[in-house]
Amino acid sequence: MRKIQIPIPFFVFCCMIFSAGFRASAQVTPTAYRGQMTLTGGVMGSAFQPDYAGGGVTGASPQWLWGFGVYGDLKMTRWIGVEGEMRWLRMNPYINIRQDNYLIGPRVPIREFKRYGATPYAKAVMGLGRMNFEFDQAYGHFFDIALGGGVDLKVSKRLSVRAVDFEYQLWPNWINGTLKPYGFSAGLGYKIF
Repeated sequence: MRKIQIPIPFFVFCCMIFSAGFRASAQVTPTAYRGQMTLTGGVMGSAFQPDYAGGGVTGASPQWLWGFGVYGDLKMTRWIGVEGEMRWLRMNPYINIRQDNYLIGPRVPIREFKRYGATPYAKAVMGLGRMNFEFDQAYGHFFDIALGGGVDLKVSKRLSVRAVDFEYQLWPNWINGTLKPYGFSAGLGYKIF
């Protein structure tokens, strides 16, 4: 039986090549997995036409409601995300009619314009709409569906501006038919992770 001898320099060279292979794969995250999930939280100001001017009948209000809100965007993959928002429209009320929204649903970026830092998106959110009726006589909670979209502008690695966000809402189980408020929002976002 013949004994095989491995020269020590060859053995050391093989160990270095073998360990370098492990080290090289640990240096870079594959692009297919990098940065998929992100969470952005933000604040916004809103102006909405409440589609109600009193009397229990739907119709345009002579005054738009103004208010503030918060939102969160969870981006799970490049094209799949979830948006949640809460909005309190309590300023500039006509005969004390106010509305609040608590909504969540899918959000899809339409395209990313990396050169300009712009991401237009579409969303379909649903949840709860709360309404205070004229002269504080009553209030109610109603199912709320909102379809909309907008544009987010990336300012820095973590900061973004919600340049515009439009929503057309449907409150299908409202008292006398379907209430259809609509409005615009704008705000600032901060990327948490």
